[in-house]
Amino acid sequence: MRIAVDLLGGDRAPDVVLDGALAALEGDPELHLVLAGPPSLRPRWDAVADRVTLLPTDEGVGMSDAPVRAVRTRRTSVRLAVEAVRSGAADAVISVGPTGAAVAAAVTELGKLPGFRRPALAAVLPALAHPVVLVDVGAHAGASDADLVRHGRLGSAFARVTLGLDAPRVGLLSVGTEPGKGDQLRKKADRALSGGDLHYVGLVEGYDVPLGGRADVVVTDGFTGNVVLKTLEGSLALAGTSVAPAAHGRVHRRAATLLGVQGIVVLGHGAAGSDDVADCIALAAAAVRDDDAARLRAVLENPGDALPDPAKMAALAAPGEKARS
Repeated sequence: MRIAVDLLGGDRAPDVVLDGALAALEGDPELHLVLAGPPSLRPRWDAVADRVTLLPTDEGVGMSDAPVRAVRTRRTSVRLAVEAVRSGAADAVISVGPTGAAVAAAVTELGKLPGFRRPALAAVLPALAHPVVLVDVGAHAGASDADLVRHGRLGSAFARVTLGLDAPRVGLLSVGTEPGKGDQLRKKADRALSGGDLHYVGLVEGYDVPLGGRADVVVTDGFTGNVVLKTLEGSLALAGTSVAPAAHGRVHRRAATLLGVQGIVVLGHGAAGSDDVADCIALAAAAVRDDDAARLRAVLENPGDALPDPAKMAALAAPGEKARS
């Protein structure tokens, strides 16, 4: 199994990113890393050189750079890392660099899933009742009502694949639960979701995310979702503990999965520490092992069918998506 890592993405790149990558390598004997970054760092992994492939570059995309730099400059670390997935040299990619740059690179190199205009970032969060999928948490700041409906479809399929739910309850984040609450965007999306084929439970409020009782999937635009996500993270840091034990292996509070592209892409915060980078890699590795990309496509194409079995889907995986040891 090969995970590509953008070594030059993040506030403390490349050293902290490499620290996390090597920690992940130590913790998973099946893991092979494809590192996009400076050749000068090669001595850092001499002891495990047989489990590391280098994509040499000194060009990164800074947190203040325009996202388009990721696609206009072919040798940026994030683009090389994503290209490794497209070519089959890696099974998944992670980056803790600028979200916009990673999304742009993923769309350019991997392409979007049919029927989805924009990708969306999904975070699986711990909650009192059960894990909650929050989508979008920052792939795009704005959204139309049609985008929110598509976010609901992606989030529902993702919850089926990762949490094993037959019919995930989907809620739309707003300022109240009564019909008609919220701005025009929320009102239009509420009407559209109510008439769709998802298990839509209506409007939910901010506290439904950490409580987890009313919905398995909470849908919102990327701006609001990112604010909610970081507010929850700050609250957990202040409390010094999580709101619930991470009983499910897909609960990763500082890693999110990019949905709507043709491949496995995991993104983290720019301020990520080495543990957060290792967490992103662990999430990507779990997605590869369970063949999430193929299973998600199958659920989206045939939502009424039974949840695909990972072992059966692995046998049908396309080149570059199938886990390699």
